[in-house]
Amino acid sequence: MTKNKITLRALLRLLLLAVLLSLIIYLSYEFGIIEFFLNEEKLKNFIKSLGPFGFIGFVLIQAFQVVSAPIPGEVTGLLGGYLYGSLGGIILSTIGLTLGSILAFILGRKFGRPFVERVVDKAILGKFDYLLHHKGAFLVFFLFLLPGFPKDYLSYFLGLSRLSLLEFTVIAGVGRLLGTVLLSIGGSYLRHHEYEKFFSLAGIAIVFMLIVWLFKEKIERLLRIWHIHKYKNEKRNKKHSNSTI
Repeated sequence: MTKNKITLRALLRLLLLAVLLSLIIYLSYEFGIIEFFLNEEKLKNFIKSLGPFGFIGFVLIQAFQVVSAPIPGEVTGLLGGYLYGSLGGIILSTIGLTLGSILAFILGRKFGRPFVERVVDKAILGKFDYLLHHKGAFLVFFLFLLPGFPKDYLSYFLGLSRLSLLEFTVIAGVGRLLGTVLLSIGGSYLRHHEYEKFFSLAGIAIVFMLIVWLFKEKIERLLRIWHIHKYKNEKRNKKHSNSTI
């Protein structure tokens, strides 16, 4: 009886969350919030209108674009460098992106797989499902480090993993740093009208991303094989140690 009550309560909570999420998405489209986040000029004007509190608004925008995974972070990343310079953009973007990642992770952990399946694409769930069977902190960090991997979706998904909140926070904060640095520097170049430097940086980033994209399937397959092999070896060694004792 008690078990049935707990299950019913969990289902009701999930249903309530699904309705709330659907309402937020609908209102976001209805009132142009999604369009607002995709428009760099509107974002820039909004942050400037906040005056001395603009940096808080920027941090919250960066956090929101992680939780609302479909919104691309490239626009806000460049904007950070444009408004606050390279160093300021890196610091503020890192704070915002890390906060958003933590929130997505907590939501995934709190509401479980049914919720994550509503937020994360099924293809991504199937592709990275092996990460749930073992911590694999280094592998997760590597995935966050590489461009082109769905880091925002992974934040929700990893809430189901064995990673602790502290481990995930460090991985998300440091793992996103490379992309944040490049975008902030790019934004700073635009601010100072250094277009030659900007296009050079963008060209290098595009070539690197293209290489990763071309070999994406192979990289994912190799990482999957390596992770599973490592997990099996650790399990075998643990079993051998127990039998020796």
